[in-house]
Amino acid sequence: MTSTFSSRALALCLTAALCPSAACPSAAVASPQEVALQDEAPLVTSGFLIAGGRDQPSLLKPFVDGLADLRRLPSWSNAGWLVAGAMLAVAARPVDDSSSRTFSAARTSTLEPGAVVGGTPLEMGAAFAAYAVGRATDKPRVARLGADLIRAQVVAEIVTTGIKRTVRRSRPDDTNFSFPSGHTAVSFASATVLQQHLGWKVGVPAYAVASYVAASRVHAKRHYLSDVAFGATIGIMAGRTVTIGGEHKFLVTPTANVGGGGIALTWLGRR
Repeated sequence: MTSTFSSRALALCLTAALCPSAACPSAAVASPQEVALQDEAPLVTSGFLIAGGRDQPSLLKPFVDGLADLRRLPSWSNAGWLVAGAMLAVAARPVDDSSSRTFSAARTSTLEPGAVVGGTPLEMGAAFAAYAVGRATDKPRVARLGADLIRAQVVAEIVTTGIKRTVRRSRPDDTNFSFPSGHTAVSFASATVLQQHLGWKVGVPAYAVASYVAASRVHAKRHYLSDVAFGATIGIMAGRTVTIGGEHKFLVTPTANVGGGGIALTWLGRR
């Protein structure tokens, strides 16, 4: 008898915990009209609008997630790319002047469109177009691709602008803010997102276009070889952070001195 009483008491406790109001049992006998309304109502989960069994980014998701992307940028998954990019930029530094003269001396107009192809208006415009088309046509995969392109480009722009303002390296044409290349960073960020979403069949030509943009910046005497090398690294890191993610492990801080600039890493411990 004690066992039966305990089982009934446990059942009552579970019922009270799951159904704190007296109206709870009535939910089990909801009318067909109520069930239909519940099935048609959209759900919002983790920033995604879920309707009809499909999900697509909510309107503000790319902008909200951009802040989280910046916090997740310093991760061990990106550490290798950061070190490789920094070493490549350092290795290219001694030949910056000679490579700039060689590229700019080439009499060709084929590289001139690179300034437009890698520019923020075209890159961001294409990302917003994909996002808008995906939402308008109810194609969540296209909308997510556009959202990730927006996020990656925003991260790349913010990081490059922060480093530019700190380092203040002169461009080959004697203007300011050469290091790193923003056009290159945004182009490689877009290429990385496209590769992650659509595979290498799209990724290879996307990276080829990004490399074309980088070459055009050197040819136009807007950047040195080391500028585009590190800009490409930032773009890849931004794209990987948005599409792959990573655990926050250390802090990346741009540094400047009389002879140039660099990147400082501060260990934050495990999280």
